[in-house]
Amino acid sequence: MTNRYLSGVFAPIAEEHTLTDLEVTGHLPGYLDGRYLRNGPNPIGEIDPALYHWFIGDGMVHGIRIRDGRAEWYRNRWVRGPQAARALGEPVPAGEVAISGIGANTNVIGHAGKTLALIEAGVANYELTEELDTVGPCDFDGTLTGGYTAHPKRDPDTGELHAVSYSMLRGNTVQYSVIGADGRARRTVDIDVGGSPMMHDFSLTERYVVFYDLPVTFDVRTAATMGVPRALRLPARLMLSAVIGRIRIPDPLAARRPKGPSSDRRFPYSWDPKYPARIGVMPREGGNRDVRWFDVEPCYVFHPMNAYEADDATIVLDVIRHPKMFDTNHFGPDEGPPTLERWTVDLADGKVRESRIDDRPQEFPRIDERRVGKRHRYGYAPCVGDGDGGDTLLKHDFVGSSTAAHSFGADKVVGEFVFQPSSPEAAEDDGVLMGFVYDRRTDRSELAFLDAQTLDEVASIALPHRVPSGFHGNWVPAD
Repeated sequence: MTNRYLSGVFAPIAEEHTLTDLEVTGHLPGYLDGRYLRNGPNPIGEIDPALYHWFIGDGMVHGIRIRDGRAEWYRNRWVRGPQAARALGEPVPAGEVAISGIGANTNVIGHAGKTLALIEAGVANYELTEELDTVGPCDFDGTLTGGYTAHPKRDPDTGELHAVSYSMLRGNTVQYSVIGADGRARRTVDIDVGGSPMMHDFSLTERYVVFYDLPVTFDVRTAATMGVPRALRLPARLMLSAVIGRIRIPDPLAARRPKGPSSDRRFPYSWDPKYPARIGVMPREGGNRDVRWFDVEPCYVFHPMNAYEADDATIVLDVIRHPKMFDTNHFGPDEGPPTLERWTVDLADGKVRESRIDDRPQEFPRIDERRVGKRHRYGYAPCVGDGDGGDTLLKHDFVGSSTAAHSFGADKVVGEFVFQPSSPEAAEDDGVLMGFVYDRRTDRSELAFLDAQTLDEVASIALPHRVPSGFHGNWVPAD
């Protein structure tokens, strides 16, 4: 059976590399001093293509160290969750791991002097060294257990990480949390939702938290019939009770971990046409009773671009909207074109007005992170076409009501691009965009750099192999 998430640009690589003195074309800006890191799935060993979902691959972090206009090294390392460590014949890192033995495979950030590989749905995060070796599970110095999210938002004024986390083990709740600049949780709030949704991301404004309670929910039947890990069977059956009886999974069961290897890499979330689509708005310092819910048209949002308050009664949400998700295709996202839309929440009349900004299929939106929660002018997103993906990066100008595009060429595949300003005080698009680009002809990847103002290519770092299409990355400045 063919599974596109195991071939082409998605095909896993079988080795870890340490490369130095990398070939640079063009000129790397002198202000870049740090690491570009990117995380994504890279399954180890034999995988059953009939049961493999892109989201369930073992995590692999790719990193390039840049300093003084040079690319000093490239490293790629599997995140040593229990599953990967055993497959590699290595000891399992010490620490408690709930639900799944997958090493975090979705995002990688720097926070409080640590490098953190992130995943969602109650699966463990992992701390990495500067060189991307696994230290062990991360629970924020024991202040936050039960899993986290792949999409925290850093408040540009305080340096705090805000997050909304979901898990099958939480029953009909999700958790809002705030991690301080010291790396410890200072606040957690449980929020009631309609069932057990897959709440992949959220939005943050200067005063509010926005929840996306949409019709992709925990699929009890899929989870209960998964052959392995066996530890999921009983929690899955209890989850059925949680959905119906609105109970939370007891902590002793939440702490169960899988035993042994598994080739069953199905994803236990599916489209539920009976589940109401809505968004919730809560003041940052509010609680469950303070959430206001607003109906929206059925759809799914993996990634909002940004959110801000236009005035005291209006919140603007720029989101990538999928018409459905995991309805007929359960291998990965492929349920109609994802488009950039603006949702305007009217707090006075209780309505959400939805409008299309750009018809071109696109995903993985990013902004200048200094504008998180504030009014933004620019946003960036790669086009996603049929099959492997697109060759074009889009730059949206929300003030000028225009969109510029840069094509890398018909044989190229573009992933997420991250913006880094030229200085802390630089204008919103004064800096570079960086991201991996795959060449089908050579089966190799490069880290490409564009001038964010003009979208002209300024530099690239060539790699002698493919970087499999993954999820999210970030620029982590040197300490």
